[in-house]
Amino acid sequence: MKEQHIPVAREGYPFIAFAAFVTLIFALLGYDIIAFWAMLLTCFVLYFFRDPSRIIPAAPDALVSPADGKVILVEKVFDDRFVNEQVYKVSIFMNIFDVHVNRAPFPGTVHTITYSPGRFYSADTQRGALENEFCAVTMATDAGERFAVVQVAGLIARRIVCWAEQGDALSRGQRFGLIRFGSRVDLYLPLKTQLEIATGQKVKAGETVLGYLS
Repeated sequence: MKEQHIPVAREGYPFIAFAAFVTLIFALLGYDIIAFWAMLLTCFVLYFFRDPSRIIPAAPDALVSPADGKVILVEKVFDDRFVNEQVYKVSIFMNIFDVHVNRAPFPGTVHTITYSPGRFYSADTQRGALENEFCAVTMATDAGERFAVVQVAGLIARRIVCWAEQGDALSRGQRFGLIRFGSRVDLYLPLKTQLEIATGQKVKAGETVLGYLS
């Protein structure tokens, strides 16, 4: 029997319950217009924390997107913060209407998890990428290739959630965290990666193939 999945991230339960409670109070007090807008807010919070199932590509060397959103950057850089080598950097921006649950792009073992508090500039800017709060999950494949998935908080994001722990073995497309209310995810990939994406492309976490890592 397949495992049943509730399509709402558990971190959203307190926000959904609070919004629903406020809606109920306004309704009981007879403030119909306010209750209506509170109900719409409750629906939006429920929508924001949705966590739909995804069809994970079967190709053994497929590299999938770690986030829903739009690709805003694909470039070759020297990364001196996470893997300390020349890499491809791929940045995906999530707006408030995207699914915010993040997934592992490739099978591997979590090597290190680095969290850094920071500021809350717009996540689609260079300043936001360098100075905002972030949580970096550095992983190694079975072949020894290292890559990093970095959750970056955005302008109105106020908490990064990472469920992964050091030593965890993650499968392709496995959920490992989320970011609340607008953000971005940066990927730092080995140069041997064959990328199949371009800036401006819309992607889905765990489903869209970004390229191949043999």
